[in-house]
Amino acid sequence: MAGEKAPDTDILLRMDGITKRFPGVIALDAVSLECRAGEVLALVGENGAGKSTLMKILAGAYQPDTGQIVFRDRPVHIASPRQAQQIGIAIIMQELNLLPYLTVEENIWLGREPVTRLGVIDGRALRARSQELLDSLHVRLRPTELIAHLTVAQCQFVEIAKALSLHADLILMDEPSSSLTEHELDYLFQVIRDLKRRGVAVIYISHRLNEVFEIADRVTVLKDGKLVGSRRISDVTRNDLVQMMVGRNLAETFPPRSSQPRAAVLRVRGLSRRGVLHDLSLDVRAGEIVGLAGLVGAGRTEFARAVFGADPFDSGSIELVGKPVRIRSPHDAVRAGIVLIPEDRKLEGLIQVLSIRKNIGLPNLDLFRRWGFVRRARERAVSWLWLGQLAIRASGVDQPVLSLSGGTQQKVVLAKWLVRDPRLIILDEPTRGIDVGAKAEIYRIMRQLADSGAAILMISSELPEILGMADRILVMHEGRLTAELDGATATEEAVMAAATGSLAGDGRAPGRRA
Repeated sequence: MAGEKAPDTDILLRMDGITKRFPGVIALDAVSLECRAGEVLALVGENGAGKSTLMKILAGAYQPDTGQIVFRDRPVHIASPRQAQQIGIAIIMQELNLLPYLTVEENIWLGREPVTRLGVIDGRALRARSQELLDSLHVRLRPTELIAHLTVAQCQFVEIAKALSLHADLILMDEPSSSLTEHELDYLFQVIRDLKRRGVAVIYISHRLNEVFEIADRVTVLKDGKLVGSRRISDVTRNDLVQMMVGRNLAETFPPRSSQPRAAVLRVRGLSRRGVLHDLSLDVRAGEIVGLAGLVGAGRTEFARAVFGADPFDSGSIELVGKPVRIRSPHDAVRAGIVLIPEDRKLEGLIQVLSIRKNIGLPNLDLFRRWGFVRRARERAVSWLWLGQLAIRASGVDQPVLSLSGGTQQKVVLAKWLVRDPRLIILDEPTRGIDVGAKAEIYRIMRQLADSGAAILMISSELPEILGMADRILVMHEGRLTAELDGATATEEAVMAAATGSLAGDGRAPGRRA
C-alpha cells in the first residue's frame, strides 16, 4: 500500500560494531545486530558466546568499549537500566526481577505509582491501570495478588505487563521458557504474537531451537563473542543453526548406541505413593540408558526422588544388583550405589558460592577422611582428576561454581557423584538450560558411562533428547507407566500418545522418527 514502509526497512534497533572487553577476555568483538519493529529476533549461541553481554549493553547495565547503538533512527548512549526504560527498552531476565511480598500492581508500577493531589499513592488509579494492562494481555490475574503466590509463568506475564507500562517498543527476553510447562509456553507465545501485532519488537534468547523455529522471524547467531550471521528463520534448518553455533553437524549431537545391556541393576516392583505414584514396576540394566518420558505432572521426578530416598513411598520394593535394599534417605541411596543429578542444579545440586573442589568434596568426605581429618591433598588430586576426565573448563579446582556456565556446572554435579563409582545414575533433566555444544558433551559422557557398565535412568521433557539417547523408553501418565518403547524405533507420536494416556502396552504406533 502506498505510503507504508516495507518491513525490511522498518528498523527499530541497530547495533554497529559493538566491542566489550573484560580483564583477559574479549566478550564481544565488533558485533552488529538489527531488529525491526513488530518482529521476533532470536539470539542464539553457546554459553559464553556473548548473548547476555550484548543484551546487558542494550539494557544499560554495561557500557560498550566501541560501537554505536541506533534506536528509532537516532544514535543513543544508554548509560543505565533506567535510561533504557525511558527510551522504550525493557528486559525480562531469566531470574525474574520481582519482589515476592509486593502485589502484582505494586511490582508493575514500583517507583512510578500514580499519586493524588496530596502526594499519596492513588490506589484506585493503580488498580485500574494494572487491570487494563493485564486485560490487554488476556492474563487472568488480580492486581492485588501477591507475587509469592504466582507461578513462574504468571510472573513472566507480570514482567511483560511491567514492560508495557513503560511503553516499551523493544522487549528483551532471556530464556523465558526455562521453567514453563508446555501449556504455559503456548500461552507465552500467544502473548508474544499479540505484541508483534502491536508493533512491539522482541529479542528472544533461548537454547531451545524448536522454540526458535516456532516463534522467531529471524535469528542471529553469536560464537565466541563474534557475529556468525543473521538469517530469516524460513531460510535455515535446525542443522544449519547447530553448525553455525558449534561448528558441527546435528547428526553428531547424539553419540551412536553401542552399549549391550547386561543384568538388571535396579529392579522396582509395585512402587506406590498415594495420589502420586501407582504400582510402578521397572528394570534398569547395566550398560543401558533408560529414558523416562511424560508430561509435566506425570510423576517422573517423584518416582526418581522415591528411589533416591528423598521422598517416602507407601508400598513396593527396590532391588539393587539382585538384592533387596531399604532406602529411607539419600544417605542410604548413596551408600547403596545410587546417585541423583537433580533437575535444579543451582538449588539442589551445588553450593554456588563454594569452589569446584569443595562441591566435589562435600558429599565424599567419607572417602577423603582419615583419622577424623579430611585429606585436602587427596581431595584436590581427585578434583583435578575429574576436571580432566570430564573436560571441565575452569581456571582450577578452586574456582567458584557460581562463575561457571550452566553446562560446566552440570559437569561438576556429575563429577561429585562419579567419584563414588555408582551402580545407578539417575539424571533428572540433564541438559536443562545448557547450550547445544554443552549438551553434546553431556550426551557423550552419558554414553561413555553406559558403555563402561553403569545403569542410567534419564528423565527428560525434550522428545529429541529421549529419542536420541535412550536405549529403552518408559512413558508415564498420571503416576502410571503407560508404555515401554524401543529407543531405536520409537517415534514422537508413540511417546506423546502414551504420555497423554491414549496408548498403553508396547507403545507401537505409526509415526515418523524425530
